[in-house]
Amino acid sequence: MITIREARPEDVETLFMIRTSVAENYQSREDLADLGVTPATVIEMLQTDCRAWIAESNGEPAGFSMANATKKTIFAMFVLPAFECRGIGRQLMQRSERWLWSQGAEQIWLLTSNDSEIRAYGFYRHLGWIPTSVLSDGQVKFVKEQAWNQLQH
Repeated sequence: MITIREARPEDVETLFMIRTSVAENYQSREDLADLGVTPATVIEMLQTDCRAWIAESNGEPAGFSMANATKKTIFAMFVLPAFECRGIGRQLMQRSERWLWSQGAEQIWLLTSNDSEIRAYGFYRHLGWIPTSVLSDGQVKFVKEQAWNQLQH
């Protein structure tokens, strides 16, 4: 059984364990630290305008998502390889989207690789996200509008 709960500061090590266990879009703790993503910065984020959710399968961590209300973005969504293809990513995305809509966002966005062979690209398209632009670093910006979301449900 899959359950999703809001992450707390004491869950930060679980978030890092999941993030550094994925096969696609892998980043080590050192890579993340170089980007300013450390346990301390994540705890600070969770105490301000960001929320994270952890998916658990029978009490075992399976994935997480994280969103920022001020920037109106979902900036992390990762599922452990052993739990892929079970609908966990979809549930985590829906939880993040609902929270951003509840925070007053009318349009939300995310960034991912512009390589259409990467699973994330097709996954986001399948969930109704629209690719809108390619950034100078090669990432693609996807957007979703509240009106589109309401039409799908």
